[in-house]
Amino acid sequence: MSGGPGGRSAEGTEHLGEAANASARSIRPRQVLTVSRPALWINTVGVLVTGLWLCGQLYTPSPAFWTLLAYLTLPYNLLIYGLNDLSDRAEDALSPRKGGWQGARLRAAEAKPLLTWILALNLPFLLLLAWLLPPAALALLLLSAALFAGYSLPPLRFKARPLLDGLSNVAYALPLILPALLLGRPLPWLAVLALCAYSVGKHAFDAAQDSESDRNAGLTTTAVWLGVRGTALYACGWFVLAGALLWPLSRLSALALLVVCGGMALRLWRTPDVNTAARLYPLSIVTPWIVGGVSGVQLVYLLVRGLY
Repeated sequence: MSGGPGGRSAEGTEHLGEAANASARSIRPRQVLTVSRPALWINTVGVLVTGLWLCGQLYTPSPAFWTLLAYLTLPYNLLIYGLNDLSDRAEDALSPRKGGWQGARLRAAEAKPLLTWILALNLPFLLLLAWLLPPAALALLLLSAALFAGYSLPPLRFKARPLLDGLSNVAYALPLILPALLLGRPLPWLAVLALCAYSVGKHAFDAAQDSESDRNAGLTTTAVWLGVRGTALYACGWFVLAGALLWPLSRLSALALLVVCGGMALRLWRTPDVNTAARLYPLSIVTPWIVGGVSGVQLVYLLVRGLY
């Protein structure tokens, strides 16, 4: 029954519908990469490399270390942010900043394909690392992954629990310990505690820009609970603690953290609204590069000169 210009329209529409449904049931590799937030990989890769330098080594031939470094790129970050995007579909639909490099805006049909990608990229690495890593390092890595999963997924879903949402983000600091466990060196406790404090403060600061959309979606985060001004002071307190813990290790690093992170928190306190928080967010994104760069350059210099 295909006479005339519209004779093929029903069939064509059916094929287009099937193609759209197939597209909805799949996620392209480029989209998977976007979900993993490559701009934030420094938070995992950079921490591991800094941990190696804190052990007094610029380089290690250890296959376990390089496998771990590869895992902390796309697979691990897809676990962190993919699970977060899956659980935050309601909130992300109300957030104007989602749908690009700051986070995906997923459709219901994309949930299962994304979960498949997360499992496919994480499980092989975890099985290999279970063979390569010493038990303590493997346990710490799994604890970090479990905290990130608990942040996003029910029944724990720390994101919806004021204070616990930020405290669970100490998971970002745990990879700093892994090189020491791998190489049998003393644990860098002051650096770890400083990074824990920084991570809690940064989580609160970054969440301030989403406080309105989170509140509208019925989600109570620390930023929703404290309000933007209260969140700015709360974050600043953690940044001051992080700087104090860094001070005995490197005054220059401590000052960089206090000036950059403390400064942006005070700026938000003076103008406490979500628009100011959103404008400051790009600076928050680069704070690990700034503070990490100051610390890393000093460490590399001391290691090359044989002074550390």
